[in-house]
Amino acid sequence: MPWVLGLVLLLAWVLGLLLWRFATEAARGRNSLLALEALAERMERLLRQEIAANREEMSLSQRCAREELAQALRGMHDSLLQRLVMQQGGQEGKIEALRSTLAEQLSALQQETGRQLERIRVTVDEQLQGTLERRLGESFHQVGERLEMVARGLGEMQGLAAGLGDLKKMLGNVKTRGTWGEVQLGSLLEQVLAADQYAANVSTRNRGERVEFAVKLPGRAAERDEVVWLPIDAKFPLEDYQRLLEAQEQGDAVAAEGAGRQLEQRIKLCARDIRDKYLDPPGTTDFGILFLPTEGLFAEVLRRPGLSDTVQRECKVVIAGPTTLWALLNSLQLGFRTLAIEQRSAEVWQLLAAVKTEWSRYGEILGRIQQKLHEASNSLDQAQTRSRAIGRRLGAVQQLPAGQSATLLELASETERHQADG
Repeated sequence: MPWVLGLVLLLAWVLGLLLWRFATEAARGRNSLLALEALAERMERLLRQEIAANREEMSLSQRCAREELAQALRGMHDSLLQRLVMQQGGQEGKIEALRSTLAEQLSALQQETGRQLERIRVTVDEQLQGTLERRLGESFHQVGERLEMVARGLGEMQGLAAGLGDLKKMLGNVKTRGTWGEVQLGSLLEQVLAADQYAANVSTRNRGERVEFAVKLPGRAAERDEVVWLPIDAKFPLEDYQRLLEAQEQGDAVAAEGAGRQLEQRIKLCARDIRDKYLDPPGTTDFGILFLPTEGLFAEVLRRPGLSDTVQRECKVVIAGPTTLWALLNSLQLGFRTLAIEQRSAEVWQLLAAVKTEWSRYGEILGRIQQKLHEASNSLDQAQTRSRAIGRRLGAVQQLPAGQSATLLELASETERHQADG
C-alpha cells in the first residue's frame, strides 16, 4: 500500500503546484477555475478507480491464498492417507479416527483462516477509506481556500478598476484637475517651508489677479520689513499630453509631432499667463515658477528641444516638476536659515556686549563688597581683643548668679524676651 500513499501524495503535490500557479495567474481566473475543476474531477475518478482496482487485486490475492492453502492441505491429507493405507490393516479404525480428526482440524483451520482474511480485508478497507476521505477533504479544503483567494483577488481588481475609472473621471474635469495640481503644490510647500514663509492666493498686482501660491522672500538689506513674492502657479495640460502618449503608443509619428507642438504651445501660453498676471518687480521677483504635477509631463516638456530655455528667456518663467520644485524649495529653506543665522548673530553680539558691560560693573560691586567685609573683619578682631582685655581685668571680680546679674543690670532673660514677643 505505500505506493498508493505515494500516488496520493504525488497527486496532492501536483494539485498544490497547479493551485499555486493558479493563484499567480489570477488574470486567467475563469479558464483556470474550469481547468482546476476538471482536474479535481479527474483526480477523484482516478483515485476511485485505483481503490477499486486495489480491492479487486486484494480479493484475488485472498482467493488464490485460500486455494493454495486448500490444495496444500489436501495434498497433506492425501499423503497421510496413503501412508496409513500402507500400514497394518488393523489400524484402520485409528486411521479413520485420525482422518476424522484431521478433517475437523482442517475445517476449523479453514474457518479460522477465512475469519482472519475477513478481518484483514475489513481493516484494509477502513484504512483505505479513511485515508481517501482525509486526503480528499484536505485537497478540497485547499482548493476552496485557493478559490476564495482568487475571488478576493478578482474583487480587489474590480475595486482597482473602479478606482482607476474615478481617477480618470476626475482628471477629465479641467477644474478638478487644476484643483488636484494646486493641492499637490500646497502639500510640497507645507512639507518644506514654514507657514509664515509662503502664502496662498496672493495678489501681486493691483488688477485683482491672484497667484495660487507665492513664497515670501526678504527685501533689500536696508528694508528688511518689505516682502518680495516668488509666484508659483500649477498647470496640468492633460489633454495635450494624453494625445501625445496615445500617438507614441500607436507609432504614429505625424500625430505625435502634432501633439508635441500643441503641448509646446500650451506650455508657452501658460508661461505667458504667469508673466502677464503675476510678475511685477520689485514687489515680486523678476521670474516665476510653472509647476507641472507629474514627473512624466515634466520629463516630456524637458525633452522638447529648446522649450525650457525659450520659456525661461522670453517669459522669465522656470518650469519645475515635483522633484525639481522640492529641491528648489529646500534651497530656499537653506537660504532662509542662513539669513536668520546672520540676523541672530548680530543680536547675539549686542547681547554679549551688554553682558560684558554689566560684568565689569559686577566686578566693581564685588570689589566694594570685599572691602566692606575686610573692614568688618578688622572691627570684629578689635572687638574680640578688647573683650579679652576686659575679661582679664575682671578676673578678680566675683561672679553673681544669672538672675541677680540680670536684675541688677536691668536685662531681661532669654525666656522672658520670648514670652514678651509671644
